[in-house]
Amino acid sequence: MTVVELLERKRDGGTLSAEEIRWLIASYTADEVPDYQMSAMLMAIFLNGLTGDELAVWAESMLHSGDTLDFSDIPMTKVDKHSTGGVGDKLSIALAPMVAACGLAVPMMS
Repeated sequence: MTVVELLERKRDGGTLSAEEIRWLIASYTADEVPDYQMSAMLMAIFLNGLTGDELAVWAESMLHSGDTLDFSDIPMTKVDKHSTGGVGDKLSIALAPMVAACGLAVPMMS
């Protein structure tokens, strides 16, 4: 399979298999797929959408694409608040101490 084949199929309204999505995410995070091709894929997805199955596999693939941190030595319940960022996003800095005051661990890794 090639990125171009997957891109053309998605551009034309087709679906990607779980194997294809996993390969695409793994290849991109390994710097084997250039940014311009992934950008084109994201545009095709924006225009044509993902099926529920495609979205689930895409999210799972992204979840497992990075490093996994082990916080098992912290006995408390661990929680986190994620953000896509942006101008003025100051919620985390106020939320973390409030949640920690309620007895939850907030690692704040991002």
